[in-house]
Amino acid sequence: MEKNNNLNKYEELQFNNHLLSSGDLLDEKGNLQEAGFAYNLVKKYDRSKIKARKGRIKEWDYYYFGNDKFGFALTIDDNSYMTMISFSYLDFVNKKEITKSKIKMLTRKHVDFPSTSEIGDVELNYNDKAYLTFKNDGKKRHLFGAFTSFDDDKEIMVDCFLEPTIDGSMVIATPFNKEKHFYYNQKINCLKASGSVVIGEKEFDLSDCYGVLDWGRGVWTYKNTWYWGSLSACQDGKTIGFNLGYGFGDTSKASENMLFFDGKCIKLDDCEFIIPKDEKGKDKFLDEWKITSKSERAKIALTFSPILNRHAKTDVLIIASIQNQVFGKINGTIEVDSNVYEFKNLTGFCEKVLNKW
Repeated sequence: MEKNNNLNKYEELQFNNHLLSSGDLLDEKGNLQEAGFAYNLVKKYDRSKIKARKGRIKEWDYYYFGNDKFGFALTIDDNSYMTMISFSYLDFVNKKEITKSKIKMLTRKHVDFPSTSEIGDVELNYNDKAYLTFKNDGKKRHLFGAFTSFDDDKEIMVDCFLEPTIDGSMVIATPFNKEKHFYYNQKINCLKASGSVVIGEKEFDLSDCYGVLDWGRGVWTYKNTWYWGSLSACQDGKTIGFNLGYGFGDTSKASENMLFFDGKCIKLDDCEFIIPKDEKGKDKFLDEWKITSKSERAKIALTFSPILNRHAKTDVLIIASIQNQVFGKINGTIEVDSNVYEFKNLTGFCEKVLNKW
């Protein structure tokens, strides 16, 4: 429950976060002009201005949309030396998931990603056995594609539309402690879904689903671990959600943490995911997590009760990825200067990902 309603659309509480100005993202040496956060893509991303080795460039569009019973994730990714499309189905009732991906190596910039999330299309096709297209006319996003033999011999077909409910987003420009390396990221939460997904003869109506776009462009260092939590939902007739995360790069200028409520974007300070561990120090991803903060002006006090773990592990020569994307129920509060936002049994996800790429 929100106790007060005196926050602006873009909450002015910036803590130790630097608000980005408009202009080019990179300088003539390929470094960030400035680090910080914004509510929209105020910095212009131009791939041709990157000065690092081209094989280090990572670009992707990742969408997740779902409700309390099911969810779907779609990815188009180009890591310069490989491309990938991926489809995931999350069944929260039966606690199971299916993820199928198609990967092609040594592609050398195969996908023509738009330089902005505001408009533009991206697609990737693997001989009709798997294809995926994200269309964006600047007003509505249309995600469609198919993957044969997704669930045994059953094909998955996606025809999803997403429309914004918030005039804003989480944007962060993060440098790494290495020259010419950076990450420019946008999370657009609380996207209202419509359309359908069909797996075999079973059709899923998306009319009560909400989603998020993870739009990423950058030059990454070789080994990284990140933590990310995301929620997009409707509660008591109002949209509510958050983006929480940390773990890589130099975040001294801004965190990527933001609360979304009833059309407003409210900047948060640092957070921490407390994942239970066993006696050997290994993460127990399916036990209850805590999400907290150290800030006195934006107090995060959330519990995350897992339902299922979308675990994936890849280890091929010098390339490795260990992913634990855990879906579950969010309960608790986020308090910002006497305004208390309550989360009542809402479905979201939290993840821990280690990459050597």
